[in-house]
Amino acid sequence: MTQSQFSLEGKIALVTGGGRGIGAGIAQSLAQAGADVVIADYTTELAEGGAEGVAALGRRSAALQVDVRKPDSVTAMVEAVVKQFGRLDIAVNNAGVVSLGGIEELTLDQWNDVIDINLRGVFLCCQAQINVMRPQQFGRIINTSSIAGKVGFPQLSHYSASKFGVIGMTNAIAKEVAKDGITVNALCPGIVGTGMWRGETGLSGKWALPGETEEQSWERHQQIFLPQGVAQTPEDMGQMAVYLACAPHVTGQALAVDGGFSL
Repeated sequence: MTQSQFSLEGKIALVTGGGRGIGAGIAQSLAQAGADVVIADYTTELAEGGAEGVAALGRRSAALQVDVRKPDSVTAMVEAVVKQFGRLDIAVNNAGVVSLGGIEELTLDQWNDVIDINLRGVFLCCQAQINVMRPQQFGRIINTSSIAGKVGFPQLSHYSASKFGVIGMTNAIAKEVAKDGITVNALCPGIVGTGMWRGETGLSGKWALPGETEEQSWERHQQIFLPQGVAQTPEDMGQMAVYLACAPHVTGQALAVDGGFSL
């Protein structure tokens, strides 16, 4: 593709979980490529913060509060995008949560929380988005999975189950809509220095060795998991999202941006 083929000028995008972290990086990359981007998140404050970041890049934006676990909330989100902007071209289903728990201690509430947001939420979003995209005969859906959707991690059986599920669902849906001008792909981030990993409550904090600081644990895990030895960034995920939004013949794939983790 040439530089001009990566233009999203005139396209309308929606990013769930777009208020911070990977979602914000994706939203800003889409805006930089020319798209107008609607930010949806579970609080109004997060959504508005993400929308302000898009507007600062000179693109139109809007902030929507959504609970991706609830069909009515998801339907209202998609309807609001179409009402304000006339159409929906690109949907990035990025909202997600993580928690830690060994298989013997994992509670049903933890399981349900992760599955409901990470998997049920993506299903509901895809369903509502395709209802709009099929009549258009155009759409690009990008579902955020994870490297944990390709390789299981200890203490993350529920998270891996949700992310493996996203990949399988993405592949199946892609086949259903392949002749409708709609592509459906999964983006699999590796180790990104956002809330899931960083801080005392993130994985690097919880997986720190005795006497090891969170920062030391973060550096160690980059060296353990990544052949490149360097963590990925939200902007890296945004670059892949822009590519997928521009690629008409890439569909049903689970593409890892992981510094070589899955080699």
